[in-house]
Amino acid sequence: MEISSKENTQFFSNTVLPVDRSSFKSESSASKEKQSCCGGIKIFIGALSFVYFAKALSGSYLKSTITQIERRFDIPSSLVGVIDGSFEIGNLLIILLVSYFGAKLHRPRIIGAGCLIMSAGTFLIAMPHFFMGRYRYERFPSTINSTVSISPCLQDESQTPLSALEKSQAKINAGCEKEAGSSMWIYVLLGNLLRGIGETPIQPLGITYIDDYAIEENAALYIGCVQTVAIIGPIFGFLLGSLCAKLYVDIGFVDLDSVTITHKDVQWVGAWWLGYLIAGVISVLAGIPFWFLPKHLPKPESRKDSSTSSEQSKFITEDNKDPHKSYQQQLKVAEMAKDFLPSLKNLFGNPVYSLYLCASIIQFNSLIGMVTYKPKYIEQQYGQTSSKTNFVIGLINIPAVAFGIFSGGLIMKKFRINVLGAAKLSLGSSFFGYLLLLSLFAMGCENSDVAGLTVSYHGTKWTTDYEQALFSECNSGCACSKNDWDPICGENGVTYISACLAGCQASNGSGKNTVFFNCSCVGTLESPSRSSSAVVGPCQKGNECPKMFLYFLIISVITSYTLSVGGTPGYILLLRCIKPHLKSFALGIYTLAVRVLAGIPAPVYFGVAIDTTCLKWGSKRCGGRGACRLYNSSALRYVYLGLTLVLGTVSIFFSVAVLWVLRKRSSPQDETLSANGERGTCGTKSRKDNFVNSDHLIQTTYWPEKETRL
Repeated sequence: MEISSKENTQFFSNTVLPVDRSSFKSESSASKEKQSCCGGIKIFIGALSFVYFAKALSGSYLKSTITQIERRFDIPSSLVGVIDGSFEIGNLLIILLVSYFGAKLHRPRIIGAGCLIMSAGTFLIAMPHFFMGRYRYERFPSTINSTVSISPCLQDESQTPLSALEKSQAKINAGCEKEAGSSMWIYVLLGNLLRGIGETPIQPLGITYIDDYAIEENAALYIGCVQTVAIIGPIFGFLLGSLCAKLYVDIGFVDLDSVTITHKDVQWVGAWWLGYLIAGVISVLAGIPFWFLPKHLPKPESRKDSSTSSEQSKFITEDNKDPHKSYQQQLKVAEMAKDFLPSLKNLFGNPVYSLYLCASIIQFNSLIGMVTYKPKYIEQQYGQTSSKTNFVIGLINIPAVAFGIFSGGLIMKKFRINVLGAAKLSLGSSFFGYLLLLSLFAMGCENSDVAGLTVSYHGTKWTTDYEQALFSECNSGCACSKNDWDPICGENGVTYISACLAGCQASNGSGKNTVFFNCSCVGTLESPSRSSSAVVGPCQKGNECPKMFLYFLIISVITSYTLSVGGTPGYILLLRCIKPHLKSFALGIYTLAVRVLAGIPAPVYFGVAIDTTCLKWGSKRCGGRGACRLYNSSALRYVYLGLTLVLGTVSIFFSVAVLWVLRKRSSPQDETLSANGERGTCGTKSRKDNFVNSDHLIQTTYWPEKETRL
């Protein structure tokens, strides 16, 4: 490395060097080579941008269907968290191999193979819909389109026609036999696992390919374009989730007029499977161009004499240097693997890299948990539908994140911020972002008035822990089940778990237009002497809830923007504290650590914590606990936001430690971080020694290649 540094110094000092005749080319041939290089890299950038769009779309669509999957498969949030984390498990299986050995192989074809695997996993997620039969939701027979009139309050089973009882029991038994032999959610988990495996090579191999063959001053622009397209993917993913959530799950298979629930009902399940089929087709199309791209592109003239060669040339001797050796002999696994442990030791011996890695892991725990259950939080806290929730997230929150990332890069360029400044900007972004998040504690809605759960049948609020007193004097004469969830809304504004528990004696109409009469429990709240009516479906949240939801959206958008501003500076900090030829490996380790220690556990323990706030669990047909039907709004708010804030606060302390180490190792003249991670290497260097001026550092803010010198 010292020899290389001296050669560079001599070259830029205009000293005389041996002249290679091959370097003298005509202007026409040089122009053709430049056009060929630019054309090839631009095709690769276009293809990679489409792949980034495809993987971001399918990933965000999965987030938008979390509640749909939970209801369809009747599973708790903790199990949904395991399914969501299986994507990261897929990354874990091969990310070290891909990030280290993939850089020496045919990178475009590896990316193309990853796209095919990713599409296969996406198709597998949708498959259970076609094998598990039609969706069954809890509904009392009188609300189903039927000519049989049955009293909701069954004082005696003889009131129900025997044929109806036998038919209902037969359906339940048939359903049990089918459910007992399969757990179809496992296929969703395996499909997401395959998605994780297929997505693994896209980022480390795609970005380094651009960095190796793009003109140096254009590399940051190209990578910025790819990252911008990656932000567009989640917008379309959540909008697709919003569209599919409005469509009934069995659309095309059942008569929609016979469906007695609406998309506002907590039992509603949208056409979650349809979006996965669309995302799978997009992934297949995105992978096709990579099978026709070359392994190597012509290097730009400005980079042929660069002291820092590409990642592949660091490990592989080119053919023209030793024509007697075949290419296969130079790719022996043993020769490439011998530097693995020294490279790993070098990375973790760098205190800036290690501390920033810890800060990122904890912060991603916070962000991943928050993003995964944000749709559920909005639905349960503010009484919004899945369709509207996904629409709001896709159209408002995601663009705020994109604008924040762009603003971070613009600030870095505008003010010519160095490594120490990048650390400060990243820390400030996190601090003010989590500070804004604190205000969301005051922007929640009160619990819905649900008789027997949040209020008593006499209309009084529970002052202690909620006691599930579902039975009262008003429904004591009814043969009701406490496991049912078929909510109705009384004219007094209180929700009742079922018409039976509301003491309703008669009903009129069918399906969504059913009206219940003579409901003894509804009449006890205001006028005990008069019985009242109720309609199908739960009551709406309080009058203040729509206003609180608007405030939540405003603060949420500002918070998303503030946290995202620190994304680009943090990325620059990560890249400038490592050796240039270890960029792909360092990014692989970084991605591995984040996904193993954040992506996998965060959705699980966030889900477990959220499950503790459930007030009413659904029941499976064959017995056992199903999905949660009603949450304690106050407890959900404190658990969801509190866990996010605690993790974010811990990550800020690690970010402060990163800043402290940088201050200690930097000098006032030049705060550029040395890449070798050893003490005493962050000294002042002249521009000539570095042959990289400050303008170059700013121009390559998103992915600088030669930001440091050994």
